[in-house]
Amino acid sequence: QVQLVESGGGLVQPGGSLRLSCAASGSIASIYAIGWYRQAPGTQRDLVAFITSIGSAVYADSVKGRFTISRDNAKNTVYLQMNSLKPEDTAVYYCNMVGGSWGQGTQVTVSS
Repeated sequence: QVQLVESGGGLVQPGGSLRLSCAASGSIASIYAIGWYRQAPGTQRDLVAFITSIGSAVYADSVKGRFTISRDNAKNTVYLQMNSLKPEDTAVYYCNMVGGSWGQGTQVTVSS
């Protein structure tokens, strides 16, 4: 089974940007959908966005217009470009696919 590994998190000021990467151990071309999720302390893990194999994307209302999900099948990587970051975006971000296992995630902290 393809394994996914997240990277790219960090500390950023409000209004700043980050790009997260989700690197796969194998080909993602045939994977129907890969999603980004996030979990803040004391809360449940929520879907942020997902992208299908044909490039269709769906976003949570809270990130529409600020985040962009994309996939590069040649690099077996899915990205999450996050702009206009807010303190409430602070969370551990994970990528996953249907039937996949959860990785370590990458911490995003938005703070001045």
